[in-house]
Amino acid sequence: MQKCNLAVDIGASSGRVIAGYLENGKLILDEIHRFENKMEEKNGHLCWNIDRLFQEIKTGIKQSITQQYQPITIGIDTWAVDFVLLDQEKKRITDAVAYRDHRTDGVMEEVFQHIDKQKIYQDTGIQFQPFNTIYQLFALKKENPDIFKEAAHFLMVPDYLHYLLTGIITNEYTNATTTQLLNAKDKKWNSSFLEILGIPNDLFAEPKEPLQQIGMLTKELQEELGTNLKVVLPGTHDTASAVMSVPSKETIYISSGTWSLMGVEHDEPISTSQAFNYNFTNEGGADGNFRFLKNIMGLWMIQEVKREWNDQISFIEFVDLAYQTKDFSSTVDVNDQRFLSPSSMNQAIQKYCQETDQSIPETAGQFAKCIFDSLVNSYDQTAKEIEQLTGKSYDTIHIIGGGSKNNYMNEKLAKVSGKKIYTGPGEATAIGNLIAQMITTGQIKSVEESKQIINQSFDIQKF
Repeated sequence: MQKCNLAVDIGASSGRVIAGYLENGKLILDEIHRFENKMEEKNGHLCWNIDRLFQEIKTGIKQSITQQYQPITIGIDTWAVDFVLLDQEKKRITDAVAYRDHRTDGVMEEVFQHIDKQKIYQDTGIQFQPFNTIYQLFALKKENPDIFKEAAHFLMVPDYLHYLLTGIITNEYTNATTTQLLNAKDKKWNSSFLEILGIPNDLFAEPKEPLQQIGMLTKELQEELGTNLKVVLPGTHDTASAVMSVPSKETIYISSGTWSLMGVEHDEPISTSQAFNYNFTNEGGADGNFRFLKNIMGLWMIQEVKREWNDQISFIEFVDLAYQTKDFSSTVDVNDQRFLSPSSMNQAIQKYCQETDQSIPETAGQFAKCIFDSLVNSYDQTAKEIEQLTGKSYDTIHIIGGGSKNNYMNEKLAKVSGKKIYTGPGEATAIGNLIAQMITTGQIKSVEESKQIINQSFDIQKF
């Protein structure tokens, strides 16, 4: 049987359990189990079915054994900001409400009446998004103030899934930074913010750095699954794991998926007034540095357009249609909040174009070209802002994740930015998750060695 590490990578639309192992200096990946993930209406809110996600993780572990693997470690990463609360008995007492739910509408502005906006940014270094955990917690308190009398533990989604595996409660650092409740410099929870908002400080465990072991599977799971695994903390925020797979540190990166996360790795947080004005964020990195980046709406827009076309057009076909639609040039501001969770993405784009006196897209190709061109414009502008804020120029942009396969955007970005564009690996998040596990267990000696392995293992394209 082949020994392996298991990366559980769950995104907003799907999850995977991927086996990884080293062979002749290369990292080999094998997708063991893929499953759907989606938001569901529950108790008046959009929620994640977190119990089903845990069942899928167990299925993935079982299937790895069926497929003649001997898993030795497992680690989980997901999207950021969403959470659950547990009571004193460690029973879950809240749903895993999704960040696209409308419970936070207007809440961010309400919080600014209690805490100065610039103070929040200076302390946390985190960009303002209406769904950040700080605003979700305040929305929960408004809706159900008594919940905090019952609550004893705060766990973000991957923290909760790790808890179900081990029975051990952790608040992993990289994801904790996305709450906008963690001080960037001392990496501790901001007790003054929590006190002002009336949220108990003792809900939060001291943030635990990634690249270390949490524990072993519970005895019940050992019996159920027929194996015992070490549970290891990767960067549980999927972007933290993804950035671990960028083959070089001296580049601007874009982690391209449902969201586009564009930035650089930096030793210190940058919380200047200009960074505040440009709405940049300083998220924790898996190897102790900071991911200085901007959160851009990303391929969510084309995913929604695809859904409105009843999934009859594939992503590859949308790219082909964009190439063919040469005479359409309308663009939108992809970070306009109207695109976050519209009832119809097609209508939201059309309305924006109408309001800005541009041609209104009608065909699938026109929608695709509008979205892709708009994203490229946002990337180019963000690259200029990064160089201004860091005082450093970059020759390259490296695109990782599923969106790195969109050659229309890759070619257009090379032309517009004048920079060399490198793309790949596509499975960036799972690779970063596996790298973290392998460093923790000593299979890989360092982050520097992992970069060499990634360059040897995966096809990197240049535009």
